[in-house]
Amino acid sequence: MSQINANPKVDFFFDEAKKWQEELDVMRTIVLDCQLSEELKWGVPCYTFQNTNIVLIHTFKEYCAFLFFKGALLKDTDGILIQQSENVQAARQIRFTNLKEIAELKDILKTYIYQAIEIEKAGLKVELKKTSEFAVSEEFQKKLDAMPDLQKAFSALTPGRQRAYLLHFSQPKQSKTRVSRVEKNIPNILEGKGLND
Repeated sequence: MSQINANPKVDFFFDEAKKWQEELDVMRTIVLDCQLSEELKWGVPCYTFQNTNIVLIHTFKEYCAFLFFKGALLKDTDGILIQQSENVQAARQIRFTNLKEIAELKDILKTYIYQAIEIEKAGLKVELKKTSEFAVSEEFQKKLDAMPDLQKAFSALTPGRQRAYLLHFSQPKQSKTRVSRVEKNIPNILEGKGLND
């Protein structure tokens, strides 16, 4: 394996992998061959160019994947990028279920990584939806209207925290579940905390 930019602090992720071990080792080699720096972020290997996140490796029960932070800007000429959910705006995955898939795509994967580096060099940014474009559940809107302190605290949150709450509150199909989520999170909003803080 290419060890040029390997970070010993990340080794445990690969050494302790119970599933996908071979796949992860090959994925690591591919990324390191592209001269990115290897770091540990969010408990997973993250690869950076000049301190900017480019791609990370992560695992799930059914697959392992590369996650490109600005994947929405990549030219997906091979049709292999996946948007994890409709709410994911910038990131895109390339998923693998076996070693053969990775081996067959090796050159293409490097092309996508180099393309991601060029996007970063050019300073391109993903145009994110504004918080005002996200739906506000009726249940949350009623609370905002009734509680000026809540409205003020919510407005003071970062846009990312606001979007997380709006998505969390609007996801359930049943009104009583939406009400429960809103009630449960009011104290955190009033304290200036995000959904996962």
